Amino acid sequence: MRRAAIVIGSLVVLGIVALVAGFSVAFHRTPMQVLSLQLTPSPQELFGKDHILVLVEGLDYDYNDKDEEYSTQSRSDIIKAVDLDFRTHKIYVLAVPRDMQATLPNGEIAKINQAQSDGGVREAQSVISKWLGIPGFDRYVLLRINTTKDLINAIGGVNVYVKTSDCLTSHTGCTGGRIDYDDTWGHLHIHFAEGIQHMNGDQAVAYARFRHDWCSDPCRIMRQSQVMQAALDKIKSNKLNTLMHAGDLIGVFRRDVDSNLTQPELLALANSFIDMPKNGLVTNQVPFADENLGIPDQVAKAQLVQSMLVNPPVPTPTPNAAAIAAINPLSVRVDVENGTTIPGVARRVATLLKQKGFTIGTVGNASSDDVATTQLHEHTKIAFAGMRVRVALGKAAANAQVISDAESPTPDATATPSDVTVIVGQDIASGITQQASTQP
Repeated sequence: MRRAAIVIGSLVVLGIVALVAGFSVAFHRTPMQVLSLQLTPSPQELFGKDHILVLVEGLDYDYNDKDEEYSTQSRSDIIKAVDLDFRTHKIYVLAVPRDMQATLPNGEIAKINQAQSDGGVREAQSVISKWLGIPGFDRYVLLRINTTKDLINAIGGVNVYVKTSDCLTSHTGCTGGRIDYDDTWGHLHIHFAEGIQHMNGDQAVAYARFRHDWCSDPCRIMRQSQVMQAALDKIKSNKLNTLMHAGDLIGVFRRDVDSNLTQPELLALANSFIDMPKNGLVTNQVPFADENLGIPDQVAKAQLVQSMLVNPPVPTPTPNAAAIAAINPLSVRVDVENGTTIPGVARRVATLLKQKGFTIGTVGNASSDDVATTQLHEHTKIAFAGMRVRVALGKAAANAQVISDAESPTPDATATPSDVTVIVGQDIASGITQQASTQP
């Protein structure tokens, strides 16, 4: 029987953010609810880490000879690896196209969505995490039939900018186009003109399911993201509407979602992500190297996994003058390298820093003698160590660059590790030399 796709990508946000946001809005409206949130531990306390990985799957389904939906032993039509970052209150959603090839536990190479039908969510977690190259998932959210439809209806519909594949991929030719498609067996009927459309649950699901054009699955995933973002925007921006429909949202979660997230965990997530920034939802998908063979672009996949699931970016903390001043110079070991053609400048800078109380390591020449702006490379766990050295160098080093370990040169494994390496540039060489010569 021909399988019909069900798109419930918006439940990524519902189960983890949007529905939880509805929880949170409601909980802030009565004294009992406010008290319950105040007594709820933070996500960091509950999970013991600063971010967690959640596997979100949407089940596909068939129709029997009575035209009834069923999903027994169904594959996962939607696969999303979700990173909930408690530090930044951001959600990273990495979509995995269902046709990607993966190795199953029995050694068979098959489409990655077969793992769910073969061994349920446990096997899906194992296969997908290995395929992504991550240790595993902390939680899962399994979305049953009609989840997205029920969600959209529960919040009174959503406004979506309908886009053809040309508009989705090139952002040109976005006027006058249409999406028209009928699949009687698959119960998919789409008749939309490009532009803003108000959609009920059935219409939003139909739009997000559509993939019968040249762009196929990649554009279908983009449409899923559109619907997901529209649902999130409405839940967060129209709090009165969310409050009025909070009971319906909770009902959708209880009726349509299977998850090992506990109620205390959901409450903690509600409290944490109600203040998610406007740019807090970050979505992307693993691209194909060969779509016909189901082969991913391995380089792009590794980069996306690293930046979205393993080590998502966090804002650089704003240096605090008191915190910088509180660092004991004696605890900071500094190597100094001369990046100019001025003889002896590294030694003079080292002398100055030693007089300021720093521990000096190696002193020598840099690999280049035409460094224009002084660089301070940090490779330490001491927060603001580079800033502490820059302050000690005085006004001449005000424009010196403090560079994190990720961009620092690989230290010599045989040498005693330093905390900061100063590469003296032409910008301060003469000034530092004069300053050092005046020291008693």
